[in-house]
Amino acid sequence: MLTITALTPPESLSRTRETGRTPLRVGLVQHRWHENDQDLRAELDEGIAAAAKLGARVVFLPELTLSRYPASTPGGDNPGRTAEDLLTGPTFTFAAKAAAEHGVLVHSSLYERNDSEDGVQYEDGLGFNTAILVAPSGELLARTRKLHIPVTAGYYEDTYFRGGPATDPYPVHTAEALGGAKLGLPTCWDEWFPEVARAYSLGGAEILVYPTAIGSEPDHPQFDTQPLWQQVIVGNGIANGTFMVVPNRHGSEGLITFYGSSFISDPYGRILAQAPRDESAVLVADLDLQQREDWLALFPFLATRRPDTYGVLTEPVDHASPFGRA
Repeated sequence: MLTITALTPPESLSRTRETGRTPLRVGLVQHRWHENDQDLRAELDEGIAAAAKLGARVVFLPELTLSRYPASTPGGDNPGRTAEDLLTGPTFTFAAKAAAEHGVLVHSSLYERNDSEDGVQYEDGLGFNTAILVAPSGELLARTRKLHIPVTAGYYEDTYFRGGPATDPYPVHTAEALGGAKLGLPTCWDEWFPEVARAYSLGGAEILVYPTAIGSEPDHPQFDTQPLWQQVIVGNGIANGTFMVVPNRHGSEGLITFYGSSFISDPYGRILAQAPRDESAVLVADLDLQQREDWLALFPFLATRRPDTYGVLTEPVDHASPFGRA
């Protein structure tokens, strides 16, 4: 498996004071889906082990980590048949085992079965697209449900997943095992929405992690969206002073060929490490988390906002005008 490292953070261009904060070393694994489950787990475990050996304290994995991407075709009458229980299913079990064996926090993603919660009974037959963070002790440290659900050809996720609830939609997790680093764990389609990155930044997040499954467009086979995908994520990081960690999968899974290109960027918009489009890879990078404050002190986007003018952003979606008002 290819290994790409960035073990010395680039200079913080707007630093005016030193805090003595030690850089955080993180890892990311880009993989492809294998029909043989043992091969799939072996590849992921190899990547986690490689990152841990290089000193990563947390390793991030792609969306729907152990699953073939399901939503290239509509879900049908029983879309939740492949969903799994959060704490007893294969994804949590795999993440907990890998975290314990390699002594790192492991982030993973799953199709979560959930038919009722907080007195609400779901009758839609769907589940949640859920990101989790697991400690070597086996403790579930964080869980975040994907909020925004794509509906386009080849990505019929609305026939599998319900959007995460509006209660505490942007949780920021303070990871004491990572020196108090503050993490947000949205998922894939969430990465396109500037409101998501802004909400997390206002909550103090330093690192946003987007487990991702993105690739070709079946109805537009000549349209390569990879540059746009990367630009919008990096731009959202610049606008909000956040590090962006984006693990994607690669390889063909029927209608979609996933384009890899997993990357880690900093608040200045610099790509610290990037994987190729068509090869499994491990990225390991040191994040100088003080750069968030350095950048937002020079360009104070949060402090100069005008929330009194943003009411239009909270108006209900007008499905009759999908491109905005005429």
